[in-house]
Amino acid sequence: MKKIKKEDKVLILSGNYKGIEGMIVKVFYKKNKAIVRGINMIKRHTKPTPKRPKGGIIKKEAPIHLSNLKKIK
Repeated sequence: MKKIKKEDKVLILSGNYKGIEGMIVKVFYKKNKAIVRGINMIKRHTKPTPKRPKGGIIKKEAPIHLSNLKKIK
């Protein structure tokens, strides 16, 4: 099996996003997970910080296990 790395195009094999293609944004090799652009979106409640004075709810991608991804060309 070839390693999945940043900027590879992948197919989601299982879960709510099964059958959807996406691009890898970041890979966590020690945890065997990867973040796919626009897939597995979650909402995070954040406190106000100097960077985000209002805080609020932010949508961002959550990691997906590498066993649920298949590299495509």
